[in-house]
Amino acid sequence: MRVPLSWLREYVDLPAGETGRDVAARLVRAGLEVETVEQIGADLKGPLVVGQVLSVEVLSGFKKPIRHCFVDVGDANGTGEPQEIVCGATNFQVGDKVVVVLPGAVLPGPFPIAARETYGHTSAGMICSARELGMGDDHHGILVLPSHHEVGTDAIELLQLVDEVLDIAVTPDRGYCLSLRGVAREAAAAYGLPLADPALLDVPPANAYGYPVKVSDPAGCDRFVARTVTGVDPAAPSPFWLQRRLQKAGIRPISLTVDITNYVMLEVGQPLHAYDRSRLDGPIHVRRAEEGEILTTLDGVKRKLVAEDLLICDNSGPIGLAGVMGGATTEILDPVVDPETGEVTGSTEIVVEAAHFDPVGVARTAKRHKLPSEASKRFERGVDPEAARAAAQRAVDLLVLIAGGTAEAGVTDIAAPHPVRTISISADLPDRVAGTGYGRETVTRRLQEVGCSVSGADVLEVTPPSWRPDLTDPYDLAEEVIRLEGYDNVPARMPNVPPGRGLTDVQRFHRRAGVALAAAGFVEINAYPFVGDAAFDALGLEKDDERRRTVKLVNPLNDEEPALRTTLLPGLLGALRRNIGRGNTDLALFETGTVFLPKDELKVAPRLPVDRRPSEAELARLDAALPDQPRRVAVALAGERVPSGWWGKGASASWADAVEAARTVAAAANLELTVRQGQRAPWHPGRCAELVVDGRVVGHAGELHPRVVKAMHLPERTAAMEIDLDVLLADGARTVSGPAVSAYPVATQDVALIVDSAVPAAEVEAALRDGAGELLEAVRLFDVFTGEQAGAGKKSLAYTLRFRATDRTLTADEASAARASAVAVAAARTGAVLRGA
Repeated sequence: MRVPLSWLREYVDLPAGETGRDVAARLVRAGLEVETVEQIGADLKGPLVVGQVLSVEVLSGFKKPIRHCFVDVGDANGTGEPQEIVCGATNFQVGDKVVVVLPGAVLPGPFPIAARETYGHTSAGMICSARELGMGDDHHGILVLPSHHEVGTDAIELLQLVDEVLDIAVTPDRGYCLSLRGVAREAAAAYGLPLADPALLDVPPANAYGYPVKVSDPAGCDRFVARTVTGVDPAAPSPFWLQRRLQKAGIRPISLTVDITNYVMLEVGQPLHAYDRSRLDGPIHVRRAEEGEILTTLDGVKRKLVAEDLLICDNSGPIGLAGVMGGATTEILDPVVDPETGEVTGSTEIVVEAAHFDPVGVARTAKRHKLPSEASKRFERGVDPEAARAAAQRAVDLLVLIAGGTAEAGVTDIAAPHPVRTISISADLPDRVAGTGYGRETVTRRLQEVGCSVSGADVLEVTPPSWRPDLTDPYDLAEEVIRLEGYDNVPARMPNVPPGRGLTDVQRFHRRAGVALAAAGFVEINAYPFVGDAAFDALGLEKDDERRRTVKLVNPLNDEEPALRTTLLPGLLGALRRNIGRGNTDLALFETGTVFLPKDELKVAPRLPVDRRPSEAELARLDAALPDQPRRVAVALAGERVPSGWWGKGASASWADAVEAARTVAAAANLELTVRQGQRAPWHPGRCAELVVDGRVVGHAGELHPRVVKAMHLPERTAAMEIDLDVLLADGARTVSGPAVSAYPVATQDVALIVDSAVPAAEVEAALRDGAGELLEAVRLFDVFTGEQAGAGKKSLAYTLRFRATDRTLTADEASAARASAVAVAAARTGAVLRGA
């Protein structure tokens, strides 16, 4: 919201010496976000005056039109003689009033003006366009003034060329500040000055003579005011003061009627719409759209409507999208001049609409049709329903004053009943919240400055004003008192925090797992938790895959990602792709985070109170409405895992590294991970490992499917792993203890076993561990061989067994006996046979 300081002073009698920066500092202290203070015309210097063109001589022999003029500037040049000026514009003629800048002046830029010889004549000054004066981007011709302005008048003051404009970022809860009325109220409270409320107008009561209006949906439109003005002069221009205020506020002047509706919207905060009564077909009707109806809006676009859209209609059909934009069929016509008679035709009978629409409905309609407007921006943040009558009256008054119209006696005012909202608040609640002493008088005064009605002593009964729908509970009122008294006056005291009990076992494990992966060379990322169907398609998930059943967001940040993730892989692989696109080719990334799994029965979350701790039943209902949120960890690898260099060729990341990452996570929980063949998208069906702990499948790891790699633009042989940490810790976190260290020598024995090709190496390893007994320190698979020597359908697995005792040196017989026991158990469980036996 752009607020010109000169306009703001009309409603608040600010001290004469206050600058825009001073006002901005006060407003910031009161809780508004003033982003910038623009100095308009700061480098402008006169003399800049109104002049009258006395003569025009067209110079020939040049590539573009050049005119030699004499302009009467009164006594502004010190001589009273006409000023000689050469000008290239052609849109003015003898007798016109124009803006003349004289030598010695400086135009915005800065652009100093001096007398100079040009086109064979002396040009002592310049006749100015609007852009040269800093009034906008219009540079199509000279700015021609109305004829009633006197020659020699100071144009800087006349055109309001010097001002300061505060640019305020209005947060959604302060929609009333999208108007001069709202900002002026904040400034008045900040300075402790009275407010001249522009909405305090004498408005005639509703009667039966107003323009006929029917509201079929009072929930969507709870207030509709209509006023009519006839005899409007279609040729009447917007006065410069009105144009300048709109320009400073960031709105381009269009025509008088449109400018007046925009002006009142900025002034009071109530969006208005004007209809040409001669183009209306019968009564105005507010209703919901019929599916598939068509409306051509003012921007010339034909829009297909849905049943949720709220419409303004007449007998011909839709004529406006309520609260968003009007229709083209009833818009105010631009004035047209008959070249023969000089008669001006246009809209002469104006119906002014001031209505109040449901904020949520307007927001959804504007978003659905991708049609944000100044009106919708205000309606969706909350407009004062009681301002409609005053806004319509203000627009009527301006049309009568400027355009010479006549206000009809008829007044239409359809209003649905509004229950009075009263909030009970302890008078010392702001004191307790802020930890300081304001006192009852200060609390009452500040709430009244906000616009509330206050009664009571120890317990105050507060009725919020109609323009503050955000004030709904005692703590909202306490916040108003605290912010107006100044957040900088709230004492800084450290809270008394009771000692905690430290991290839980599960929390310690989560940290331990992250540290272990980081120590293994992985880099942690945090991806956005939002996904769409495109991500699941890229992962190759089947239509009935449970991961496609998601929790949808009511108001997603991105329409293409409207759901919460059910797997960590989309965000992780997206980060991998972006890094590779920026030249980082060797990557090992990991992420720990929650996924969101919808429950079978969807429930609506209750709105919890803020003035007390929620009850256990309320918290239970809240938990029941939330999706399940298990915590997972995932890794993704691409490029070289071991870098190449002068020392030799490196090693590319593979499925084995993804499996090893899973082992690292399991080791952080002191759990033994079993790896077996599996199938699950998005992994390659022949290179996918199923990760098992205590008989439970906790995740998958391996190489991604080639189709997934191609769809996501990833390097070939990209590997990934994902583990469900909650399933991993289903039996609780186990204490991790350091290994026992023996000072006695190790005894190493190798064993090669022939097994069926379908037997997992993990099963053979588990059998060897069980059979070797307590003397076994470690077992490692160092060779896998298939071929004629192993036999058809067979494979050879070679292991190194390390034996060590804690109290003695093992003999060769003890090590051989342990080896033999291990082989016997492996033979019994897996059918293994010693190679060469």
